[in-house]
Amino acid sequence: MKHEHSKYCHCLYYSVNALARVLTKMAEEEFAVTGLAPSYAFLLMTVNEQPGIQPTEISAHMQLTPSTVTRLIEKMEHKGLLKRQSEGKYTYVYPTEKSKKRNKKIHEAWANLYRRYSDLLGEAKGRALTDQVYAASIKLEK
Repeated sequence: MKHEHSKYCHCLYYSVNALARVLTKMAEEEFAVTGLAPSYAFLLMTVNEQPGIQPTEISAHMQLTPSTVTRLIEKMEHKGLLKRQSEGKYTYVYPTEKSKKRNKKIHEAWANLYRRYSDLLGEAKGRALTDQVYAASIKLEK
């Protein structure tokens, strides 16, 4: 893709989506070694770190809708990476041994992604951008 000044570069919507496309491509490349798409890898990291977590908590951590989290969990359950346990009206999500064994590789992929964009942006700028984008998403969600 040519690096020209886009006529939409001053539009937050356009710029954030362009950034998301570039970062998604990088993340998919880095997480490929795990055999998982980045969203699934982040789900497994969340559950591996908090066995017995409820889907609503996962939704909050990952900033995803409950229905999206349910679909992600179902897919990982089908692959034998997560299991759900119901107790009354509550559901708890647990990692399987297969999931726990992938955890190191997932964290390495995440670290590689961080290094990759930090090398391009500079570590301080990458952190500042992350903080600004996150703060904006919280503010705009209200």
